[in-house]
Amino acid sequence: MAMRAKPELADIVSLYGKQLTEKVNLSSLQLKTLASIAQCRTLALGGHEEACDSCGTVRYSYNSCRNRHCPKCQAAKQAFWIDDLINKTLPVKHFHIVFTVPHALNAVCLHTGRQYYELLFAAVWHTLRLFGYTHHGVETGAVAVLHSWGQNLSLHPHIHCIVPAAGYTLDGQWKNIGQQGQYLYPVHQLSDAFKGKFLDSLKRALRKENKLALFYEPVQQAYKTKWVVHCEPSMAGAGHVIKYLGQYTHRVAITNQRILNIAGGKVTFLAKDYRDRAISKPVTLDGVEFLRRFTMHILPHRFVKIRYYGIYNHTLKRNLALQFAEPDKTIEATIKKQQPAETNLQRFQRLTGVNPCACPVCKKGTMVVVKALPRIRSPGNGLAFLAPATAVSDE
Repeated sequence: MAMRAKPELADIVSLYGKQLTEKVNLSSLQLKTLASIAQCRTLALGGHEEACDSCGTVRYSYNSCRNRHCPKCQAAKQAFWIDDLINKTLPVKHFHIVFTVPHALNAVCLHTGRQYYELLFAAVWHTLRLFGYTHHGVETGAVAVLHSWGQNLSLHPHIHCIVPAAGYTLDGQWKNIGQQGQYLYPVHQLSDAFKGKFLDSLKRALRKENKLALFYEPVQQAYKTKWVVHCEPSMAGAGHVIKYLGQYTHRVAITNQRILNIAGGKVTFLAKDYRDRAISKPVTLDGVEFLRRFTMHILPHRFVKIRYYGIYNHTLKRNLALQFAEPDKTIEATIKKQQPAETNLQRFQRLTGVNPCACPVCKKGTMVVVKALPRIRSPGNGLAFLAPATAVSDE
Protein backbone atom coordinates (compact mmCIF):
# COMPACT_ATOMS: atom_id res chain seq x y z
CA MET A 1 0.00 0.00 0.00
CA ALA A 2 1.34 3.42 -0.98
CA MET A 3 1.93 5.78 1.94
CA ARG A 4 0.14 9.11 1.98
CA ALA A 5 2.10 12.35 2.09
CA LYS A 6 0.69 12.92 5.60
CA PRO A 7 0.56 9.69 7.64
CA GLU A 8 -2.84 8.59 8.93
CA LEU A 9 -4.27 6.00 11.29
CA ALA A 10 -5.34 3.97 8.24
CA ASP A 11 -1.66 3.61 7.25
CA ILE A 12 -0.78 2.29 10.71
CA VAL A 13 -3.57 -0.28 10.52
CA SER A 14 -2.42 -1.44 7.09
CA LEU A 15 1.23 -1.68 8.16
CA TYR A 16 0.88 -3.26 11.60
CA GLY A 17 -2.61 -4.78 11.71
CA LYS A 18 -1.49 -8.27 10.74
CA GLN A 19 1.37 -8.25 13.27
CA LEU A 20 -1.07 -7.18 15.98
CA THR A 21 -3.42 -10.09 15.29
CA GLU A 22 -0.48 -12.49 15.58
CA LYS A 23 0.28 -11.22 19.10
CA VAL A 24 -3.19 -10.33 20.46
CA ASN A 25 -6.52 -12.12 20.19
CA LEU A 26 -8.79 -9.33 19.01
CA SER A 27 -12.56 -9.48 19.13
CA SER A 28 -14.54 -9.60 15.90
CA LEU A 29 -15.70 -6.04 16.60
CA GLN A 30 -12.12 -4.81 16.92
CA LEU A 31 -11.16 -6.55 13.68
CA LYS A 32 -14.10 -5.03 11.81
CA THR A 33 -13.29 -1.59 13.17
CA LEU A 34 -9.66 -1.78 12.05
CA ALA A 35 -10.72 -2.99 8.61
CA SER A 36 -13.22 -0.14 8.27
CA ILE A 37 -10.61 2.47 9.20
CA ALA A 38 -8.11 1.04 6.72
CA GLN A 39 -10.66 1.09 3.88
CA CYS A 40 -12.27 4.46 4.68
CA ARG A 41 -12.40 6.76 1.64
CA THR A 42 -10.67 4.28 -0.61
CA LEU A 43 -11.81 2.47 -3.75
CA ALA A 44 -12.62 -0.56 -1.57
CA LEU A 45 -15.81 1.16 -0.38
CA GLY A 46 -16.75 2.57 -3.76
CA GLY A 47 -17.54 6.18 -4.53
CA HIS A 48 -18.23 8.60 -7.37
CA GLU A 49 -16.50 10.25 -10.28
CA GLU A 50 -17.24 13.97 -10.19
CA ALA A 51 -16.73 16.77 -12.72
CA CYS A 52 -16.88 20.54 -12.28
CA ASP A 53 -19.78 22.11 -14.16
CA SER A 54 -17.64 25.18 -14.85
CA CYS A 55 -14.04 24.22 -15.62
CA GLY A 56 -14.45 20.47 -16.19
CA THR A 57 -12.04 19.38 -13.45
CA VAL A 58 -12.46 15.67 -12.63
CA ARG A 59 -11.96 14.15 -9.19
CA TYR A 60 -12.77 10.86 -7.51
CA SER A 61 -14.66 10.92 -4.22
CA TYR A 62 -14.67 7.70 -2.20
CA ASN A 63 -17.20 6.68 0.43
CA SER A 64 -16.60 6.94 4.16
CA CYS A 65 -16.74 3.92 6.47
CA ARG A 66 -18.95 5.82 9.00
CA ASN A 67 -17.38 3.93 11.87
CA ARG A 68 -17.54 5.97 15.07
CA HIS A 69 -13.91 5.14 15.86
CA CYS A 70 -12.62 6.47 12.52
CA PRO A 71 -10.93 9.89 12.77
CA LYS A 72 -12.13 10.87 9.27
CA CYS A 73 -15.85 10.30 9.83
CA GLN A 74 -16.77 12.52 12.77
CA ALA A 75 -16.70 16.15 11.59
CA ALA A 76 -20.30 16.36 10.32
CA LYS A 77 -21.72 14.39 13.28
CA GLN A 78 -19.92 16.65 15.74
CA ALA A 79 -21.12 19.86 14.05
CA PHE A 80 -24.73 18.61 13.92
CA TRP A 81 -24.66 17.45 17.56
CA ILE A 82 -23.46 20.84 18.78
CA ASP A 83 -26.11 22.65 16.73
CA ASP A 84 -28.91 20.36 17.98
CA LEU A 85 -27.93 20.64 21.64
CA ILE A 86 -27.59 24.42 21.59
CA ASN A 87 -31.19 24.64 20.36
CA LYS A 88 -32.42 22.35 23.16
CA THR A 89 -30.45 23.71 26.10
CA LEU A 90 -31.52 25.86 29.03
CA PRO A 91 -30.46 29.51 28.60
CA VAL A 92 -28.50 29.47 31.89
CA LYS A 93 -24.93 29.06 33.05
CA HIS A 94 -23.43 25.58 32.77
CA PHE A 95 -20.59 23.84 34.56
CA HIS A 96 -18.06 21.44 33.09
CA ILE A 97 -17.39 18.56 35.51
CA VAL A 98 -15.02 15.65 34.84
CA PHE A 99 -15.28 12.37 36.76
CA THR A 100 -12.08 10.29 36.63
CA VAL A 101 -11.36 6.77 37.86
CA PRO A 102 -7.87 5.86 39.21
CA HIS A 103 -5.56 3.71 37.09
CA ALA A 104 -5.58 0.98 39.73
CA LEU A 105 -8.93 -0.20 38.31
CA ASN A 106 -7.76 -0.46 34.69
CA ALA A 107 -7.45 -4.24 34.95
CA VAL A 108 -11.11 -4.45 35.98
CA CYS A 109 -12.11 -2.20 33.08
CA LEU A 110 -10.29 -4.35 30.53
CA HIS A 111 -11.85 -7.50 31.94
CA THR A 112 -15.47 -6.40 32.28
CA GLY A 113 -15.72 -3.85 29.43
CA ARG A 114 -19.35 -2.82 28.92
CA GLN A 115 -20.36 -3.45 32.54
CA TYR A 116 -17.57 -1.21 33.88
CA TYR A 117 -18.62 1.73 31.70
CA GLU A 118 -22.30 1.24 32.56
CA LEU A 119 -21.46 1.36 36.28
CA LEU A 120 -19.35 4.47 35.69
CA PHE A 121 -22.22 6.31 34.00
CA ALA A 122 -24.63 5.22 36.73
CA ALA A 123 -22.32 6.40 39.53
CA VAL A 124 -21.80 9.78 37.86
CA TRP A 125 -25.51 10.50 37.48
CA HIS A 126 -26.36 9.14 40.95
CA THR A 127 -23.82 11.56 42.44
CA LEU A 128 -24.99 14.59 40.46
CA ARG A 129 -28.65 13.87 41.14
CA LEU A 130 -28.02 13.33 44.85
CA PHE A 131 -26.21 16.67 45.16
CA GLY A 132 -28.94 18.44 43.20
CA TYR A 133 -31.54 17.35 45.75
CA THR A 134 -29.45 17.64 48.93
CA HIS A 135 -27.91 21.03 48.14
CA HIS A 136 -30.67 22.76 46.19
CA GLY A 137 -33.83 20.62 46.37
CA VAL A 138 -34.12 20.24 42.59
CA GLU A 139 -34.05 17.63 39.87
CA THR A 140 -31.09 18.79 37.86
CA GLY A 141 -29.69 17.38 34.63
CA ALA A 142 -26.52 16.55 32.75
CA VAL A 143 -25.13 15.68 29.35
CA ALA A 144 -22.40 13.07 29.88
CA VAL A 145 -19.72 11.95 27.42
CA LEU A 146 -17.41 8.95 27.97
CA HIS A 147 -13.73 9.03 27.10
CA SER A 148 -11.51 6.03 27.74
CA TRP A 149 -8.06 7.31 26.76
CA GLY A 150 -5.20 9.50 27.87
CA GLN A 151 -3.00 11.56 25.56
CA ASN A 152 -0.51 8.70 25.05
CA LEU A 153 -3.35 6.24 24.23
CA SER A 154 -3.16 4.65 27.68
CA LEU A 155 -6.38 3.47 29.32
CA HIS A 156 -7.84 6.41 31.25
CA PRO A 157 -11.64 6.15 31.64
CA HIS A 158 -13.35 9.43 32.52
CA ILE A 159 -16.67 11.16 31.88
CA HIS A 160 -17.13 14.78 30.83
CA CYS A 161 -20.39 16.39 31.97
CA ILE A 162 -22.10 19.69 31.38
CA VAL A 163 -24.50 20.51 34.20
CA PRO A 164 -26.96 23.43 34.10
CA ALA A 165 -27.09 25.91 36.98
CA ALA A 166 -30.85 25.32 37.24
CA GLY A 167 -33.27 22.61 38.24
CA TYR A 168 -36.92 21.61 38.60
CA THR A 169 -38.33 21.62 42.13
CA LEU A 170 -40.79 19.09 43.56
CA ASP A 171 -43.60 21.66 43.40
CA GLY A 172 -43.00 22.15 39.67
CA GLN A 173 -41.01 25.38 39.67
CA TRP A 174 -37.78 26.31 37.94
CA LYS A 175 -34.96 27.29 40.30
CA ASN A 176 -31.52 28.74 39.58
CA ILE A 177 -28.72 27.06 41.52
CA GLY A 178 -24.98 27.49 41.97
CA GLN A 179 -25.22 31.27 42.39
CA GLN A 180 -23.29 31.56 45.65
CA GLY A 181 -19.87 30.90 44.17
CA GLN A 182 -17.98 29.89 41.11
CA TYR A 183 -18.48 26.16 41.72
CA LEU A 184 -21.75 24.26 41.57
CA TYR A 185 -21.03 21.76 44.39
CA PRO A 186 -18.22 21.28 46.96
CA VAL A 187 -15.58 19.36 44.98
CA HIS A 188 -14.25 17.27 47.89
CA GLN A 189 -17.74 16.10 48.85
CA LEU A 190 -18.50 15.37 45.20
CA SER A 191 -15.32 13.27 44.91
CA ASP A 192 -16.02 11.24 48.05
CA ALA A 193 -19.63 10.55 47.08
CA PHE A 194 -18.65 9.45 43.57
CA LYS A 195 -15.85 7.23 44.89
CA GLY A 196 -18.12 5.51 47.39
CA LYS A 197 -20.96 4.94 44.93
CA PHE A 198 -18.80 3.60 42.11
CA LEU A 199 -16.68 1.24 44.23
CA ASP A 200 -19.75 -0.07 46.04
CA SER A 201 -21.57 -0.85 42.77
CA LEU A 202 -18.40 -2.33 41.25
CA LYS A 203 -17.89 -4.66 44.22
CA ARG A 204 -21.51 -5.78 44.05
CA ALA A 205 -21.21 -6.57 40.35
CA LEU A 206 -17.93 -8.49 40.81
CA ARG A 207 -19.30 -10.40 43.78
CA LYS A 208 -22.40 -11.38 41.78
CA GLU A 209 -20.14 -12.91 39.11
CA ASN A 210 -17.78 -14.51 41.68
CA LYS A 211 -14.89 -12.35 40.47
CA LEU A 212 -14.34 -10.10 43.47
CA ALA A 213 -11.45 -12.21 44.78
CA LEU A 214 -9.77 -11.92 41.35
CA PHE A 215 -9.69 -8.12 41.61
CA TYR A 216 -9.41 -7.72 45.37
CA GLU A 217 -6.03 -5.94 45.26
CA PRO A 218 -6.88 -3.25 42.67
CA VAL A 219 -10.20 -2.54 44.40
CA GLN A 220 -8.50 -2.12 47.78
CA GLN A 221 -5.87 0.11 46.21
CA ALA A 222 -8.63 2.26 44.70
CA TYR A 223 -10.15 2.68 48.17
CA LYS A 224 -6.81 3.99 49.46
CA THR A 225 -6.39 6.40 46.55
CA LYS A 226 -7.64 9.98 46.75
CA TRP A 227 -10.17 10.58 43.97
CA VAL A 228 -10.48 14.01 42.40
CA VAL A 229 -13.51 15.26 40.49
CA HIS A 230 -12.51 18.23 38.35
CA CYS A 231 -15.08 21.04 38.28
CA GLU A 232 -14.47 24.17 36.24
CA PRO A 233 -16.12 27.52 37.01
CA SER A 234 -19.31 28.30 35.14
CA MET A 235 -18.82 29.50 31.59
CA ALA A 236 -20.38 32.47 29.83
CA GLY A 237 -23.46 30.77 28.41
CA ALA A 238 -25.00 27.54 27.19
CA GLY A 239 -23.66 27.92 23.64
CA HIS A 240 -20.12 28.46 24.86
CA VAL A 241 -20.00 25.42 27.14
CA ILE A 242 -21.67 23.15 24.56
CA LYS A 243 -19.15 24.15 21.89
CA TYR A 244 -16.43 23.46 24.44
CA LEU A 245 -17.82 20.02 25.25
CA GLY A 246 -18.43 19.49 21.54
CA GLN A 247 -14.69 19.17 21.16
CA TYR A 248 -14.96 15.94 23.16
CA THR A 249 -18.20 14.35 21.94
CA HIS A 250 -17.14 12.70 18.70
CA ARG A 251 -13.41 12.68 19.30
CA VAL A 252 -11.61 9.37 18.85
CA ALA A 253 -8.55 8.11 20.71
CA ILE A 254 -6.14 9.58 18.14
CA THR A 255 -6.69 12.09 15.33
CA ASN A 256 -4.77 12.06 12.07
CA GLN A 257 -3.53 15.58 12.80
CA ARG A 258 -1.57 14.29 15.80
CA ILE A 259 0.28 11.59 13.85
CA LEU A 260 3.68 12.93 12.78
CA ASN A 261 5.63 10.05 11.30
CA ILE A 262 5.72 6.31 10.62
CA ALA A 263 9.21 4.89 10.12
CA GLY A 264 11.35 1.94 11.18
CA GLY A 265 8.45 0.13 12.81
CA LYS A 266 7.73 3.14 15.01
CA VAL A 267 4.91 5.67 15.16
CA THR A 268 5.53 9.22 16.37
CA PHE A 269 2.61 11.39 17.42
CA LEU A 270 1.89 14.50 19.48
CA ALA A 271 0.62 14.22 23.05
CA LYS A 272 0.05 16.87 25.69
CA ASP A 273 2.28 16.60 28.76
CA TYR A 274 0.04 17.73 31.61
CA ARG A 275 2.97 17.64 34.02
CA ASP A 276 4.59 20.37 31.95
CA ARG A 277 1.88 23.00 31.33
CA ALA A 278 0.04 20.74 28.85
CA ILE A 279 2.69 21.35 26.20
CA SER A 280 2.35 19.08 23.14
CA LYS A 281 5.41 16.87 22.76
CA PRO A 282 6.28 14.07 20.32
CA VAL A 283 5.84 10.53 21.66
CA THR A 284 7.21 7.45 19.86
CA LEU A 285 5.74 3.97 20.22
CA ASP A 286 6.32 0.66 18.50
CA GLY A 287 3.79 0.39 15.66
CA VAL A 288 2.17 -2.77 17.04
CA GLU A 289 2.00 -1.30 20.55
CA PHE A 290 0.42 1.88 19.17
CA LEU A 291 -2.26 -0.18 17.48
CA ARG A 292 -2.79 -2.37 20.56
CA ARG A 293 -3.43 0.71 22.68
CA PHE A 294 -5.85 2.05 20.08
CA THR A 295 -7.92 -1.16 20.12
CA MET A 296 -8.40 -0.79 23.89
CA HIS A 297 -10.64 2.19 23.15
CA ILE A 298 -12.98 0.48 20.69
CA LEU A 299 -16.28 0.56 22.56
CA PRO A 300 -18.64 -2.45 22.81
CA HIS A 301 -21.22 -2.91 20.06
CA ARG A 302 -23.98 -0.26 20.20
CA PHE A 303 -22.66 1.13 23.47
CA VAL A 304 -24.05 4.66 24.00
CA LYS A 305 -21.19 7.04 24.83
CA ILE A 306 -23.26 10.27 25.02
CA ARG A 307 -26.09 10.23 27.56
CA TYR A 308 -28.72 12.71 28.74
CA TYR A 309 -29.92 12.71 32.33
CA GLY A 310 -32.55 14.43 34.45
CA ILE A 311 -34.13 17.50 32.87
CA TYR A 312 -32.06 16.87 29.72
CA ASN A 313 -33.41 13.35 29.31
CA HIS A 314 -35.91 13.24 26.44
CA THR A 315 -38.39 10.99 28.30
CA LEU A 316 -38.43 13.14 31.45
CA LYS A 317 -38.87 16.32 29.41
CA ARG A 318 -41.83 14.78 27.60
CA ASN A 319 -43.47 13.30 30.72
CA LEU A 320 -43.21 16.54 32.69
CA ALA A 321 -43.95 18.69 29.63
CA LEU A 322 -40.87 20.77 30.40
CA GLN A 323 -40.35 23.92 28.34
CA PHE A 324 -36.92 25.49 28.47
CA ALA A 325 -38.16 28.76 26.94
CA GLU A 326 -41.43 30.44 26.12
CA PRO A 327 -42.67 29.53 22.62
CA ASP A 328 -41.59 32.23 20.20
CA LYS A 329 -44.69 33.60 18.49
CA THR A 330 -42.98 36.35 16.54
CA ILE A 331 -43.51 36.88 12.83
CA GLU A 332 -39.86 35.96 12.24
CA ALA A 333 -40.33 32.57 13.93
CA THR A 334 -43.44 31.86 11.87
CA ILE A 335 -41.63 32.69 8.65
CA LYS A 336 -38.72 30.50 9.67
CA LYS A 337 -41.01 27.51 10.27
CA GLN A 338 -42.54 27.95 6.83
CA GLN A 339 -39.16 27.81 5.12
CA PRO A 340 -38.10 24.46 3.62
CA ALA A 341 -35.93 22.30 5.84
CA GLU A 342 -32.17 22.41 5.33
CA THR A 343 -30.48 19.53 3.60
CA ASN A 344 -27.55 17.93 5.38
CA LEU A 345 -25.21 19.54 2.86
CA GLN A 346 -26.67 23.03 3.46
CA ARG A 347 -26.53 22.52 7.21
CA PHE A 348 -22.90 21.34 7.12
CA GLN A 349 -21.94 24.38 5.03
CA ARG A 350 -23.73 26.74 7.44
CA LEU A 351 -22.06 25.26 10.52
CA THR A 352 -18.53 24.78 9.18
CA GLY A 353 -18.25 27.34 6.39
CA VAL A 354 -17.04 24.58 4.09
CA ASN A 355 -18.79 23.56 0.87
CA PRO A 356 -17.58 20.04 -0.02
CA CYS A 357 -19.17 20.33 -3.47
CA ALA A 358 -17.22 23.44 -4.49
CA CYS A 359 -14.63 22.97 -7.22
CA PRO A 360 -11.15 22.97 -5.63
CA VAL A 361 -9.58 24.38 -8.81
CA CYS A 362 -11.70 27.22 -10.21
CA LYS A 363 -13.52 27.92 -6.89
CA LYS A 364 -16.62 28.90 -8.90
CA GLY A 365 -18.17 25.71 -10.19
CA THR A 366 -19.88 22.81 -8.47
CA MET A 367 -18.68 19.22 -8.55
CA VAL A 368 -21.39 17.08 -10.15
CA VAL A 369 -21.53 13.27 -9.97
CA VAL A 370 -21.11 11.75 -13.44
CA LYS A 371 -20.50 8.10 -12.57
CA ALA A 372 -20.84 5.77 -9.59
CA LEU A 373 -17.88 3.59 -8.61
CA PRO A 374 -18.93 0.21 -7.13
CA ARG A 375 -17.30 -1.04 -3.96
CA ILE A 376 -14.84 -3.91 -4.17
CA ARG A 377 -16.40 -7.14 -2.91
CA SER A 378 -13.49 -8.83 -1.19
CA PRO A 379 -13.63 -12.13 0.76
CA GLY A 380 -14.06 -11.83 4.50
CA ASN A 381 -15.79 -8.45 4.30
CA GLY A 382 -12.46 -6.65 4.00
CA LEU A 383 -10.83 -8.47 6.93
CA ALA A 384 -8.56 -10.69 4.85
CA PHE A 385 -5.54 -8.36 4.95
CA LEU A 386 -5.49 -8.56 8.76
CA ALA A 387 -5.28 -12.37 8.65
CA PRO A 388 -6.31 -12.93 12.29
CA ALA A 389 -5.34 -16.13 14.03
CA THR A 390 -8.49 -16.20 16.20
CA ALA A 391 -11.10 -13.72 17.25
CA VAL A 392 -12.69 -13.67 20.67
CA SER A 393 -16.21 -12.44 21.46
CA ASP A 394 -17.15 -8.80 21.01
CA GLU A 395 -17.52 -8.22 24.74
